[in-house]
Amino acid sequence: MLKWRELYEQCINCNKCGLGDSRINMVFGDGNPKADLVFIGEAPGADEDRIGLPFVGKAGKLLTKALESLDLYRKKDYYICNICKCRPKNNRTPYEDEEKACLPYLRNQVALIKPKIIVCLGATAMGCILGKDWRITRDRGKWVERKGFYITATFHPSAILRDENKKPLFWQDLKNIRRKYEEIFEIKNIDT
Repeated sequence: MLKWRELYEQCINCNKCGLGDSRINMVFGDGNPKADLVFIGEAPGADEDRIGLPFVGKAGKLLTKALESLDLYRKKDYYICNICKCRPKNNRTPYEDEEKACLPYLRNQVALIKPKIIVCLGATAMGCILGKDWRITRDRGKWVERKGFYITATFHPSAILRDENKKPLFWQDLKNIRRKYEEIFEIKNIDT
C-alpha cells in the first residue's frame, strides 16, 4: 500500500488509460483523510477537471448544501473522491477499462482513510463497488456490510438536477446515512 504522497504521484503520472491525455487536472480527492465517512462518485466533470477538486460544480454544490444541512462538513466529517481520477470527454460515463485502471488507486485511498461508511454516488460507483448486478433505482438506500465497511448507494447529485422527482428519495438516503454515521460515531466514542 502506498502512502498519500506516493499515491498522489502515481495518479498524477498515470497513463494506464487514455483519460489522462485530455485532462486539465487529475482530481484526486478532498476532505478529511481520517474520516469515518467516504463518498465515491464516478469521475470528474468539467468544473472538477478545471479546478482539480471533486464535486465542486453544480451537482457538487447541491450535495455539499444537503450534507451541510445535516451537519456534515467536507473538511471535518467526510472524504470525497471518484472511481476515475480524470475526466472522460463530454462527461461520458467511464468505460470499464478506465474504471479498472483507477480502481487500485481508489482501494489504496480507502485503505489509507479506513472509513466505517462508504457511500456510492450513482450507478457507476455502485456497480464498481457493489457489483454490476446492483441497480441504483432498485437498490439505493440498502446497506451491506463488507470487509468491515458499511456500504450504501444513492443517486448521483447530477441525477437530482436532471430529475427533481428523485430529490425526496435522495434526501431520505442522506438522512439515513447521517443516522448510520451517528450510530458508528457513538460506538467509536464508547470504544475510545
